[in-house]
Amino acid sequence: MSTSTAIAAFSEEGAALAAAELTACGVMADDSTSAFQAGQTGLIVRIPEAEPAVRGWREQLDPSAQAGVPAHVTVLFPFLDESRIDALVHSALAEVLGSRPAFDLRFERCGRFPGVLCLVPEPDTQLRQLTQAIADRWPEAPPYGGRFDEIVPHLTIAQGQEDTVLEEIEADLAARLPFTSRISSVELIVHDGTKWQERASFVLGE
Repeated sequence: MSTSTAIAAFSEEGAALAAAELTACGVMADDSTSAFQAGQTGLIVRIPEAEPAVRGWREQLDPSAQAGVPAHVTVLFPFLDESRIDALVHSALAEVLGSRPAFDLRFERCGRFPGVLCLVPEPDTQLRQLTQAIADRWPEAPPYGGRFDEIVPHLTIAQGQEDTVLEEIEADLAARLPFTSRISSVELIVHDGTKWQERASFVLGE
């Protein structure tokens, strides 16, 4: 697949996914107010290397950042309701994720969905495999409620913005890319009714 074809495919699939993300999170593109629900959970990989470049933008323009989520790529959202996450689930997550190897992600370009700017992780094969492994273990919790056959991994920077705003952000980020992040764990986050909180971290294998 050529670079231009890959970008087009990313944009086409991502457009639908972005809408699903906004709906699943209870955030409308023209509404900066978050409506995350208490007890919702998700699994993410943190990307601390992105923070110097994207934190300021995310805090202004990404509702998940305003609700306490660090720079990240989603592995699976929504996961099981908090009421279902007990010691057995923790043990099973540790087993599933511990069987997957740690890996590196490189971020060297931005991607666009309608009204959304993100960073594109490459290669994304291991991210997709993480999502698939968890979805296989908990088929009752498919990514984004099972609305899509394919998930496009991405690190969201801004949502619900005009193209001129996204162009400004992309220009600012141009001098800050590329960077590489080592992915060695997956974090379980839970919404407490006000903010997202990290509840557990599951180490990947080496």
